[in-house]
Amino acid sequence: MRIIRFSPGPDTGLGTDPLFGLLEDDNTISVISGDPIYHGVTKTAATTELSKVRLLAPVIPRSKVVCIGKNYADHAAEMGGVVPDEPIIFIKPNTSVIGPNDTIVWPSTSNQVDHEAELAIVIGRICKDVPKERVNDVIFGYTIANDVTARDLQKKDGQWTRAKGFDTFCPLGPWIDTDFIPGTQRITATVNGVIKQDDKLSQMIFDVPTIVEFVSKVMTLLPGDVIITGTPAGIGPMPEKSTITIAIDGLGELTNKVSARG
Repeated sequence: MRIIRFSPGPDTGLGTDPLFGLLEDDNTISVISGDPIYHGVTKTAATTELSKVRLLAPVIPRSKVVCIGKNYADHAAEMGGVVPDEPIIFIKPNTSVIGPNDTIVWPSTSNQVDHEAELAIVIGRICKDVPKERVNDVIFGYTIANDVTARDLQKKDGQWTRAKGFDTFCPLGPWIDTDFIPGTQRITATVNGVIKQDDKLSQMIFDVPTIVEFVSKVMTLLPGDVIITGTPAGIGPMPEKSTITIAIDGLGELTNKVSARG
């Protein structure tokens, strides 16, 4: 299933409040009653068309976005570091989340804003100390993320919170795929039509079961929490007013524009 969250268009007859929906193969949207992570996927009688709505971030992380650093060997090398012995974790605030086609706002305190293409895990239930063999029981589905980073501030601060925590610095979307199985799918980042990152999910140092097991030993995960799983080599700047697309085979494309410098 592909679960979307959307803002109805004026001619849909569905009001103005954001809704969840099930995206059918013909791009028809079957409206879902309530948040599917909390209430399950229950179709209503209402339908509309994908072309008539504006997609929003498909999940509302009420708690946190947990991030994995240096999870591809080539990216660890380009950052001047060695391959870590265990996952490196940090957190983005949930206020950094935006959806497809929303604008990444360039903060006035930074001179370099970078893209980082990532696979995102959406947690479906409260969990703690999840063993690898039970990880699939707590995952609702997968989506695409851009771990936007003010690279100069990251270097200046010597840690990552400010550089990665600005509002709009965590685009997610376009939907949650509940049937997606991470494997050898291609992951890319394209800036103004030029491919900058190009790798396979199978090149992650720590796979999804390892990541969820590790993170859940540190902190309780809540429904709607998102874990983004690290980025391959090729990170780099997104010029002002540029267009950035993160794509993963089988998961679709997440496109955002970058504002002028603040």
